[in-house]
Amino acid sequence: MTARDVVSAENDRPGDVSREDAALSKAQARLLFQRERALEATRLLSEALFKRLTVDDLIQKALHTALDVVGAEAGSVLLADPESKQLVFRHSVGQNPVPAGTAIAWDQGIAGSVFTTGEPAVISDVRQDPRYFGGIDKSTGYETRDIIVLPLKRWEGAPIGVLNVLNKRGSPLNKDDLGILTIISSLTATAIEQARLFEEAKLAEVVHRIGDIGHDVKNMLTPVVLGSKILQEELDALFKHMPKAALQETDVSQERCDMVIGMLNNSARRIQDRVKEIADCMKNLSSPPVFSSCRITAVVQAVFNDLSFLAEEKSVSLRAEGLEPLPSLLADERRLYNAFYNLVNNAIPEVPMGGSITISGHLEGDHLLIAVADTGRGMLPRIRDSLFTPHAISPKPGGTGLGTKIVKDVVDAHGGAITVESQENVGTTFHIRLPLHPPGSSADRQKT
Repeated sequence: MTARDVVSAENDRPGDVSREDAALSKAQARLLFQRERALEATRLLSEALFKRLTVDDLIQKALHTALDVVGAEAGSVLLADPESKQLVFRHSVGQNPVPAGTAIAWDQGIAGSVFTTGEPAVISDVRQDPRYFGGIDKSTGYETRDIIVLPLKRWEGAPIGVLNVLNKRGSPLNKDDLGILTIISSLTATAIEQARLFEEAKLAEVVHRIGDIGHDVKNMLTPVVLGSKILQEELDALFKHMPKAALQETDVSQERCDMVIGMLNNSARRIQDRVKEIADCMKNLSSPPVFSSCRITAVVQAVFNDLSFLAEEKSVSLRAEGLEPLPSLLADERRLYNAFYNLVNNAIPEVPMGGSITISGHLEGDHLLIAVADTGRGMLPRIRDSLFTPHAISPKPGGTGLGTKIVKDVVDAHGGAITVESQENVGTTFHIRLPLHPPGSSADRQKT
């Protein structure tokens, strides 16, 4: 090597070192930035772990944290519903968010693939991925470009859902983003499970309290039942010894008194049934139906009789159409009464003065098709679409959604089906399909 070569090599060395230092500094800066993002996201979600937030509050906080940390436009959290084997959108953020309650099969699309395998997916162009399911984009009008989907699970264990993060601003989502989102998804899954356990504990306490209340209600109603029985005996003796001249007027009075006493007895029994049904509903229990021959027209008439005073007070007409010719069916009459009572009772406050609630029906093959239609205010689409899901939203302030769950439990117990149509400022119609011989009934077993 000549002297010139040595000088040249020495002159080149500082430039190489400078370039290496610059690259090293840039990498260190990027790692530092990633570390700061991870620490901030961990801090925010760790705070949530120690707060008694609801599941929905936690999901919203986690999703907003995820989007802010990676600079993404949109995202959503889907939780698994083991009963229907679906992933259900619980919360969505973005220009065109997916309505809560929207569901997809839990093995469908990229989200389904991540949920079933438990492995995250980083996709810079969803159109090039064969797993891409465009149905959600089509329904919302939003275009997904790039996406990261992570399983919602603790470090070990099966996923409980997925976290979607969509369309990073400036550049596609990448593996650097995956690292921080993995931390967020793990903490979110832990937080959700903790919130669920807390809610279950609260629910258990509520159920226990309802059991106590049910016992107290039964005790308080006992004097009413016994008193009405004594009153009935006294009135029977009184009317029996009335002068014959007043016989016609006496018959009318006795009939009216009998009706009121009968209403008291029926109401007392139904109050006890109602408290028990609410407790069972909250425990996700359902008493086996007791099938016997009954007629829909008699059930509906009993509901109308008990709600007539409330309907008259609101100037709402209660109507029955086409029920009289319908054949008898095997059903649990008590539970059918509760279902129709719930639907009519919930509808009365929603119907303006002069409006109506109509229960109509017809026979189709070996099924009764019953419609409960009102001329009320109707429901918002998000409320309507959530009604018969595990996350039903009540349109009433402070409502629990238990009423519609009780109705669906009754219909399911009879092997039937229920759907709803509703339009704002037009009204709501519930369609109920009931078999004449429900699965598990004696007639059904004879057929098989």
